[in-house]
Amino acid sequence: MAVNTGAIAVLLISFLVMILLRFQIAYAVALSSIFCLLYMGLPLSLVCQQMVKGISSYSLMAVPFFITMGCLMGGGGISERLIALANACVGWMTGGMSMVNIVASYFFGGISGSAAADTASLGSILIPMMVEEGYDDDFSTAVTITSSCEGLLVPPSHNMVIYAMSAGGISVGALFLAGYIPGALLAISLMIGSFIISKKRNYPKGEKFNFIKFIKQLGTSFWALAAIIIVVVGVVGGVFTATESAAVAVIYSLLVSVFVYKGLTWKGVWKTFDQCIGTLSIVLILIATSSIFGYCLTMLHVPDLAASAIVGLTRNPIAIALLINLILLVLGCIMDMAPIILIATPILLPIAESIGITPIQFGIMLILNCGIGLLTPPVGGVLFIGSAVGKVKMEKVVKATLPFYLCMIAVLILITFIPEISMFLPNMLGS
Repeated sequence: MAVNTGAIAVLLISFLVMILLRFQIAYAVALSSIFCLLYMGLPLSLVCQQMVKGISSYSLMAVPFFITMGCLMGGGGISERLIALANACVGWMTGGMSMVNIVASYFFGGISGSAAADTASLGSILIPMMVEEGYDDDFSTAVTITSSCEGLLVPPSHNMVIYAMSAGGISVGALFLAGYIPGALLAISLMIGSFIISKKRNYPKGEKFNFIKFIKQLGTSFWALAAIIIVVVGVVGGVFTATESAAVAVIYSLLVSVFVYKGLTWKGVWKTFDQCIGTLSIVLILIATSSIFGYCLTMLHVPDLAASAIVGLTRNPIAIALLINLILLVLGCIMDMAPIILIATPILLPIAESIGITPIQFGIMLILNCGIGLLTPPVGGVLFIGSAVGKVKMEKVVKATLPFYLCMIAVLILITFIPEISMFLPNMLGS
């Protein structure tokens, strides 16, 4: 295998320099790929060809539909209902409002699929409520941003669709099923952390559990939660493809938001669509530019070289698994989620498979690693959003988040070394 060291250096060094100079990630990916092609004397028409090829995928059509569904449900008055449902479930516990925040994120994440949307939507309601009831503002913000990562694991998540495409077309239905138990495990670990802190700081309890109130709130929230059932059952049961289920979910979300919850007017629907277009343009340009970057990596045999380098350091499967997680955590500190999925998957997935980690399990590991990255400086997008929504200095939020980082890393280690956490539901249902 001939190795073009100069081209690899041009590609990776130019990319890292632009990231450190705070270039937009899409520009950094595209420009470093162009520099690499110019160095190798290849035609720049490859850029257009590979970018078009990157977004010419039927499976990829599910991404805009899921994003649109999340925007419609998020703007349709669903947040308040899910908060009320979560309050009926766990508000009676010590630190009840922090528990409500975590459980509401689990419910809302299954609809929005976005940690940023979760933080902006639920955080704007829950953080002021928690502060008013006597919780510290930095603790309230830390709980909000860390629990928002549950939405990345709980289906339907458009990031899972992007990963499925990057991994060579693995089952989206299996990925959806694989995310439920890790998402619940993450919620439980954050609740344990919140309970310990709440006990130490004497945060208040809520009202006693009332079964009738719980059933009433469950009935009110049913229309929102049914959207998840339509998507997951439809895909897993073979009724829809992921793209078809996403399209059906958009229509359902539109009807529920306008006619059932009445949180959106038709004028509001058009504003929501405008908001969706802005988000979609960012996602699709990232996918397109990452396609040419991935083409350069493959052409230069970087995945094979990375695999050889890691195996050269150690042949211990445990050490390799920890090293993969470390690489992803470091990438999460300097890059956003979508480009990490698109760039790291073809490099690290073969290494993970070589030590017995399945593509489904690796996908859950990758997404949780990226979720932790969203909370870490200097490029933690959700960290910035939480700091702005909670009106708390970022440094103060990071300090308050430290115990929750430990909770999340503990879950990551469990997911890495206990495959059944991710694979139980896909194996049981034959996905």
